[in-house]
Amino acid sequence: MSLFNETLLWFMKRRMPRIEAMYERPLELQEQMLQGLLSHGRSTEWGTKHGYADISNYEKFKQQVPISTYEEIFPYIDRMMQGEQNILWDTPISWYSKSSGTTNARSKFIPVSKESLEECHMMGGKDMITLLAANKPETKVFEGKGLSIGGSLTENPVNSSMLMGDVSAVVMKNLPIWAQIIRTPSLDVALMGDWDQKIEKMAIETSKENVTSILGVPTWTLVLIEKILEITGKKSILEVWENFEFMIHGAVAFGPYRELFKNQIFPSSQVGFLEIYNASEGFFGIQDDLSKPDEMLLMLDYGIFYEFIPMNDEGEEANTIVSLSQVEVGVNYAMVISTNAGLWRYKIGDTVKFTSVSPYRIKISGRTKHFINAFGEELIIENAETAVARACAATQAEIKDYTAAPAFMNEGKNGHHEWVIEFSKAPKDFRTFAQILDQTLREQNSDYDAKRSYDLVLGPPLVHIAPAGTFHNWMRERGKLGGQHKVPRLSNHREFLEGVKAHF
Repeated sequence: MSLFNETLLWFMKRRMPRIEAMYERPLELQEQMLQGLLSHGRSTEWGTKHGYADISNYEKFKQQVPISTYEEIFPYIDRMMQGEQNILWDTPISWYSKSSGTTNARSKFIPVSKESLEECHMMGGKDMITLLAANKPETKVFEGKGLSIGGSLTENPVNSSMLMGDVSAVVMKNLPIWAQIIRTPSLDVALMGDWDQKIEKMAIETSKENVTSILGVPTWTLVLIEKILEITGKKSILEVWENFEFMIHGAVAFGPYRELFKNQIFPSSQVGFLEIYNASEGFFGIQDDLSKPDEMLLMLDYGIFYEFIPMNDEGEEANTIVSLSQVEVGVNYAMVISTNAGLWRYKIGDTVKFTSVSPYRIKISGRTKHFINAFGEELIIENAETAVARACAATQAEIKDYTAAPAFMNEGKNGHHEWVIEFSKAPKDFRTFAQILDQTLREQNSDYDAKRSYDLVLGPPLVHIAPAGTFHNWMRERGKLGGQHKVPRLSNHREFLEGVKAHF
């Protein structure tokens, strides 16, 4: 083991006592986070409006501060992007992470403060390596380079002094020199916006490196590996990266890809898989035990205060909200966060279930709305409804019911979305209907558009026309007939879609 590898691992392991505090005194850490956030918020416009000067404990915080969605907090963010400061947070903000999932625009923009960048996102990266080393003490991961598949950066169109982009790109651009040295590809390539050229250049550059780990979304990782094998003529990526040790994944559910990566892409007992929960809004979880797939330690000292809204079996939110001390194992919760970037009691839109409360481990269970996010596209119901409406208007069609789900990437085949639609009036031109559906989704959702770029990750949607009565028969079979039951429009799994197709 090289001195460089040993030195970096020694520095990372120094963080372990702070991680152990999450096991030993989690509620104390959360109280500290709340008090720290309140001290930053008191002088802001938001804090003045909601009486932060009078808030000394969680009960008062809960009484005086409203729960917010992105649409409700956007007017404040919009003013910040215009250049106003001290609105939601008391230190200057010049970075914004960009993602889809909003009902009022193609993208949403999340402020990234200096505190959230250094004490949340970057701290998560360091802890990721710390926990990786704790699970595999003999690791030689720093003998080679870590491959990061990032997004792109652009100027803020309303304020050229500010930059915005995928959170991975924001973090990558701000990494310290030592972290830049141990990563690949070069920053210029990593932050390219044209994904077709980017994948080509990444493949050429990284195929010549001693890559020992990958941090990325499973879908883009598959595309990149296929391109590397095409360029090198090798049959296996382990022939290219002989010392590869870890795949670190997040953003989409890994379940549909797990067997593919374990048995075909990285068929070696030397390769481990570690899951992280990192979003534009913050870094929330890291898998602390490699023997527990899909379970992540909730990171409690990243400048984030957590609250949780119980969800019922129908996916509806309860009228109550609980703090970390009140959560129960197995209950589905909508996650609410207050962060060191000025998001106050913000509904992130994700749902989680606790697999343990000692320590607090979670698994991502879904979204608060119907969605598809099998490839990082974050397609929400509002996108689908708009796309279906436009396709119907253009082809003089009328919809009775529909459902959609992902068809996952496998064995060199691109993924795509599969739709089953029952019409009460069929479109005059079915091909035009499908094209407008796809085109509108690309216009409505920047992440979907990126994944559809050059058909690299997502191919065009596959649309089936269902015979009359298909959805009625399927709902009757499930015992779900009646006004209180609705056909699930979007699903991140194929159970509903396959059930409907069985009635063709």
